Amino acid sequence: MNVPAAPAETLRSALAALLDGLPARQASGAVERLIANYRGATPTDAPILRDRADVAAYAAYRMPATFEAVRAALEAFADAVPGWAPGSHVDVGGGTGAATWAVSATWDGVRPVTVLDWAEPALALGREIAAANPALRDARWQRSRIGAALTIESTDLVTVSYVLGELTEADRASVVDAAAAAAGSVVIIEPGTPDGYARVLAARDRLIAAGFGVAAPCPHSAACPIVPGTDWCHFSARVSRSSLHRQVKGGSLPYEDEKFSYVAATRLPVTPAPARVVRRPQIRKGQVLLDLCEADEQLRRTTVTKRHGGLYRAARDADWGDAWPPYAGDGRDGGDGATD
Repeated sequence: MNVPAAPAETLRSALAALLDGLPARQASGAVERLIANYRGATPTDAPILRDRADVAAYAAYRMPATFEAVRAALEAFADAVPGWAPGSHVDVGGGTGAATWAVSATWDGVRPVTVLDWAEPALALGREIAAANPALRDARWQRSRIGAALTIESTDLVTVSYVLGELTEADRASVVDAAAAAAGSVVIIEPGTPDGYARVLAARDRLIAAGFGVAAPCPHSAACPIVPGTDWCHFSARVSRSSLHRQVKGGSLPYEDEKFSYVAATRLPVTPAPARVVRRPQIRKGQVLLDLCEADEQLRRTTVTKRHGGLYRAARDADWGDAWPPYAGDGRDGGDGATD
């Protein structure tokens, strides 16, 4: 799917300007503390982002990764609902608004957008950055406690990205239920860790119970075939590293891979992928091994060989998280698929 490149480029430029005048040591210290909170497992009852220095460091360090992960999830969702675009969007716990940028990168046009967060410094900086994006210039940035008392106005799309891990189990359930009551479509993204996936799986169950169908990544709305405690479903998005990334991590590579778990669910008519590539494809001489989650609620390894013609070439280009096969049902696969 072709998506506009402008929002990603504009976001990078806006973030690069954020750290002007902020001492490198102060930025690095804020980032290190935020990383500890981000990786922690203890919910908090206060905003993690305390002041502008925290928010600027967070935005420069984490916003690109959040943007790429959310955009990857939204693209998979958009593929399952071709021709649809949200007429309105609410970003729950949106902070500086990475998910709103991802929505504008996935679907053209301007729509009413509301960002809800409990950290006023994050909302203020998000509003400042959004001035560079025509699709977000009229967005509302509203302070709201994210938990049991959350109220969400009726909307087409709700995103909840990298939020549930900051909440108690009861508040997570309340937030998911509020999203389901307010929206026709809900996309939830969490870190690609076992704990992050467990939160996504619990949210998936609640959305299905509320009458939603799963659009992505799963090719079905039945129970997940992964046995809890043995594995977890997650994907990866490539992120360009800023100078702050390299400074804090001491790395030299110009990129890193953001691991994330997600579920996109909707009340719309939906065409999920026939199967989803759930591990990085293994390319070997004359064959490609694909680990797939399939519509019959099974995980299978499929081998695609040269004898499969065009499908083999597609397998060599396939990426972790892609739908499979890429040309399902249109006669272009050049064969019967693959062999187990």
